[in-house]
Amino acid sequence: MVVFYFLAALSIWFGIQSLLNGIRYAAYVRRETSRALPEFQPFVSVIAPGRGLEPGLRENLQTLVEQDYPRYEVLFVFDAADDPAIQFGDELGHGASRIARTIIAGPATDSGQKVHNLRVAAAQVDPNSEVLVFVDTDARPASDWLKCLVAPLADETLGASTGYRWFVPGKGGIASRLRGVWNASVASALGSDTAKNFCWGGSTAIRRTTFEKLNVSERWRGTVSDDFTITRVLKEAKLPIHFTPNCLVASVGDCDFRELFEFTTRQIKITRVYASHLWLPLLLGSALFAIVFIGGIILLILSRSPVLLLALLLIFTLGATKSFIRWRAITIPLNRYRSSLNRDVFAHIFLWPFASLLYLYNAIIAGFSQRITWRGITYELKSPTEAVIISRES
Repeated sequence: MVVFYFLAALSIWFGIQSLLNGIRYAAYVRRETSRALPEFQPFVSVIAPGRGLEPGLRENLQTLVEQDYPRYEVLFVFDAADDPAIQFGDELGHGASRIARTIIAGPATDSGQKVHNLRVAAAQVDPNSEVLVFVDTDARPASDWLKCLVAPLADETLGASTGYRWFVPGKGGIASRLRGVWNASVASALGSDTAKNFCWGGSTAIRRTTFEKLNVSERWRGTVSDDFTITRVLKEAKLPIHFTPNCLVASVGDCDFRELFEFTTRQIKITRVYASHLWLPLLLGSALFAIVFIGGIILLILSRSPVLLLALLLIFTLGATKSFIRWRAITIPLNRYRSSLNRDVFAHIFLWPFASLLYLYNAIIAGFSQRITWRGITYELKSPTEAVIISRES
């Protein structure tokens, strides 16, 4: 029991540190969302790589051609001319008052398909473009998203400006809500420390001069993760990454448990390959929680110790409080989804222990396999600079 109580005390200490980080995150979100934007609105190229149909795709793409921004172009990029999603890109391109066009990148051979699409599109942007913006097709940004994402780059010392996703379930369900809780802990890792921030490929802006000077397109060659790679390149150059809370974007939709496990495990496998320094702490931290929380429940049933009950309640309360603070903070930038977010509040309060256990499962699986399937293509992640395509669905 002495060893167990030591581990419980360690878990409580980590819980307190995590709660303090959550408080700092919420304060940063409130501060940044109330700050006036710099007057910086150069011509921008928005690159949206896609592959295949997905729920809500047309609505997601439509938001990209309806941005409240004076001068920009949108490049919808697909690997094949017979991709069924191209119809949406063509329709929006023809009907939009903005410049929108479709690019066929062809199949990837020496990198992930998404990265290949990005590299091809980046070489075909408008000559007047000063900023490159990368967005995922499962994101549904607000009408001021582009303006808010680009504005911080008025500071020429910045490497990039980034947002992040927040899952908004449609019909709901345990799997969909657990995915949102799992993802939320990553979202709150961003904040005021520009040296620790990372780029999220679904919502990142970078000056074109910076992109070309750092030879990002070439650094992408052989990789699957566009965002981990660009983050590494910027950190090597000692260029800060600004997190823009107003660019927290909704990813609207549901998933079943198979999709939940596939998505979360794929993310951690990618993390292990591209940011291996994060994988071991994740494994150890989630293992510590599992030992203390699950082991504590078993010991409580056997011993009925009031001290043990108090420790478990404290651990749960610390996690639930942080989850609530984080949830409340993101209702500011995602105010238009408030009714949907309100339905999720209890999930964030009560499901966070299951999200921690899911992280443990993900980390264990990632320790034994580096093979992922993404948008119908199976890759073997040999290293951060080498990905082998195993199979491809048409």
